[in-house]
Amino acid sequence: MNQFKSHSLLFVFGITLLMSACTSRPSSTTDADSFYTVADYRTVPKTDVHVHVFTESNDFVDIARDNNFRLVNVALDPRNKASIVRKQMDYCEIQKKNNPSVIETITSFSMEGWDEPGWLQNNLAWLDSCFNRGAIGVKIWKNIGMSFRDKNGKLIMIDDPGFDPIFRMLTEKKIPVLGHLGEPKNCWLPIEEMTTNNDRSYFTEHPQYHMYQHPDFPTYEEQIAARDKVLEKNPNLTFVGAHMGSLEWSVDELAKRLDKFPNMSIDLAARMGQVFYQTIHEREKVREFFIKYQDRILYATDLSADGEESKEALKQSLEGAWMRDWQYFVTDDTLTSPLVNESYQGIKLPREVVDKIYFKNAQRWLGVFKDEASTASLHGK
Repeated sequence: MNQFKSHSLLFVFGITLLMSACTSRPSSTTDADSFYTVADYRTVPKTDVHVHVFTESNDFVDIARDNNFRLVNVALDPRNKASIVRKQMDYCEIQKKNNPSVIETITSFSMEGWDEPGWLQNNLAWLDSCFNRGAIGVKIWKNIGMSFRDKNGKLIMIDDPGFDPIFRMLTEKKIPVLGHLGEPKNCWLPIEEMTTNNDRSYFTEHPQYHMYQHPDFPTYEEQIAARDKVLEKNPNLTFVGAHMGSLEWSVDELAKRLDKFPNMSIDLAARMGQVFYQTIHEREKVREFFIKYQDRILYATDLSADGEESKEALKQSLEGAWMRDWQYFVTDDTLTSPLVNESYQGIKLPREVVDKIYFKNAQRWLGVFKDEASTASLHGK
């Protein structure tokens, strides 16, 4: 869990500071009809489709509910241990049982036992059991392609034929895949050449994933190509590219993939720094991308909780990130963030675009929160 908390800590700055930094402009009637404001934040139903809540504590969900957020809780395979994935699923099930209208679950499978004859059958059975327990999707983590090796020392990539039966099963069952495959392009650069502070921090703290230090591993381009081969082989697979599909550095490159793969969408988890960085240099291009691909983008953060943090610290982390991003999407104010070193201007998206990114696309791509109770504001408004 600690590797996820390093991302979250970067988001810890208070809402009071954010609000005082914002220079609000009075809105005309037309503006009010067409755009949200900072003041609308708590009244608008929203989803964060990529969080990691691995605790029995209800603090994370309580804070989300107060901010009018629904959540998708995501399991993963961080150490190639099936027992860890199963423990995470237990926590996911507890959270879902305690908060049935507020949180959903994406499960995962483990690479443990890959070289054993029963690996495939065991994981197909495991995934079926997760769907029976209410899981709505499957997460694939970056260990596939970036760390896991078979008994002969071969690094296993996601386009390995051994995964084909899993993708066929998920396609047939219409189960979406949340794919964290590869890493940000910064991962292949020296620390001092990275474009965002959150990447500099993460790869300093996790040198095992800093590919610049591991030239014997596949290149960035090879990671993306392996992912693309999977989508080419499985054109009907519903695929959500976690972390902007590891194409966070270029909205142009993202657009090419979204045009090529009609069943691909992306989440924004832990990549808003990359969005801000591009906005500094090409704001209008970024804004046009969000408007053009408004049906293909899901709001997400990658925030986490393991029960060790205080509720107040967790509240600052969650609300700091959520409110920072809301300001960016709904205003054209000049903003700052510790994720990047220069100020940037919000892209002030129309209401209908914001509604899709924050809620409707989660319904469309993940099939979640479609009932009347879930669609209504958690504040009863």
